[in-house]
Amino acid sequence: MYNVLTLNKISPVGLNRFGDQYTCGDAVGQPDAILVRSASMHEMELPENLLAIARAGAGVNNIPVDSCSEKGIVVFNTPGANANAVKELVLCGLLLSSRKIAAAIDWAKGLKGKGDEVGKLVEKGKSSFVGPEIQGKTLGVIGLGAIGVLVANAAIGLGMDVYGYDPYISVDGAWGLSSAVNHALSLDEIYANCDYITVHVPLNNDTKDMINAESIAKMKDGVRVLNYSRGGLVNNADIMEAIKSGKVASYVTDFPSDDVLCVENITAIPHLGASTPESEDNCARMAADQLKDFLENGNIVNSVNLPSVSMPRAGDARICVIHKNVPNMISPIAAALSENGMNIENMQSKSKKDYAYTILDVTGQVSEAAIAAIQAIDGVVRVRVIQ
Repeated sequence: MYNVLTLNKISPVGLNRFGDQYTCGDAVGQPDAILVRSASMHEMELPENLLAIARAGAGVNNIPVDSCSEKGIVVFNTPGANANAVKELVLCGLLLSSRKIAAAIDWAKGLKGKGDEVGKLVEKGKSSFVGPEIQGKTLGVIGLGAIGVLVANAAIGLGMDVYGYDPYISVDGAWGLSSAVNHALSLDEIYANCDYITVHVPLNNDTKDMINAESIAKMKDGVRVLNYSRGGLVNNADIMEAIKSGKVASYVTDFPSDDVLCVENITAIPHLGASTPESEDNCARMAADQLKDFLENGNIVNSVNLPSVSMPRAGDARICVIHKNVPNMISPIAAALSENGMNIENMQSKSKKDYAYTILDVTGQVSEAAIAAIQAIDGVVRVRVIQ
C-alpha cells in the first residue's frame, strides 16, 4: 500500500489513476508521495519516509527542491500539460496589449444609464482606444519550451513575423517548432527587432529581473511586453517607468502585484494561464502517472532534481539508488550486491547536475546486509528496494 497526500484540490481525473493499493487524500499520514499544485511547502516538515513530490504544473517555486535532493526525495513536474491553456491566454494577451480592449470595456460600462445617447457617445469616444493589428508585426519569443513553441507556431498562423530565442531548446522542442520561426542568436537580437516580446523561461537566479531598465533600453520604442511565466522575471519598477515614458506601450502580466494594479497601459490578469478544466485534468493525470511509475517501478520521468531513468523490469527485484554525481559510485554498489549473492540482470545510471540515479534489476534474495552495505557507501543518499 502507498499513501499519497494531496495539498490542494486535485482533479479526480488524476486521483482516479491510483488503484486499490493507494490511499489518497488531504489527511493522509506518513505519505510516500505528495501531490501539490500551488500550496507552499517551504515551511513544511518533510516526513522521513517521503519518496516523491509531484507538482501538477510546471513551476516548482513552491517546493524546497534543494532540501528534497539532499533527502533523496524526487520532485516531479508536468511540463507541457498546461501548455495549450497558457498559449491561448498569451494570444489573448497579444490582442489586449494592442487594441486597449480592457480599458475600452471599462469605459463602455461607464455609459450605463445614458439611454439613447450611448450610440453617439460610443462613436465619439472609441478613437481613444485605437490600437494596431498584430498581423505583420514582429513577435519575439524568449524560451522555446512546450509553451513557447506553441506560442511561436500560433503567431506564425496569425500572420506575425516571429523570432525565437532559446540556447537550451530540447530536441522535441526543435522538432515541434515551425521552420518559419527566425532563429535569434541572442536576447539583444530579440530586443532590437521585435514589436512584441513574450517571456517563457523559468524563474531562477539567472533570469530574475531579466526584463529591466537595461534590457528595455535595447528594445524598440513602443514595444509591448507579455509575461505569462513568472512575476519575478520582470522588474516592476523598471517596466512602470518605461510605461510612463512611452518606451513600452503596453505590459500584460499574469502575475498581479499591488504596484502594477490600476496602472494605465498595464493589464494585470489574475494568474489564469493554466486555469482551465482541461489543463487541470492534464496536469493531474500526468502527475499521478509519474508518481505511480516511480513508486511501483522506480522509473523517473520529468523530474526537476534527478535525471530521467526508465527501463523494463527484469530479475527478482529492483534496487534504486540516489547518489551524488561523483566518480567511482557504480563499482562499490555492484560489489556490495555480488558479495551478498546477487547478480545484476540489467542496469541504468544517469546523472543530473550534483545528483545521479541508478536502477539495478537483480536476481537472488535481497538481504538487509546488502542494502546496508550500499547505504554505507560515501555519496549514497537513498536506497530503495522494489520487489
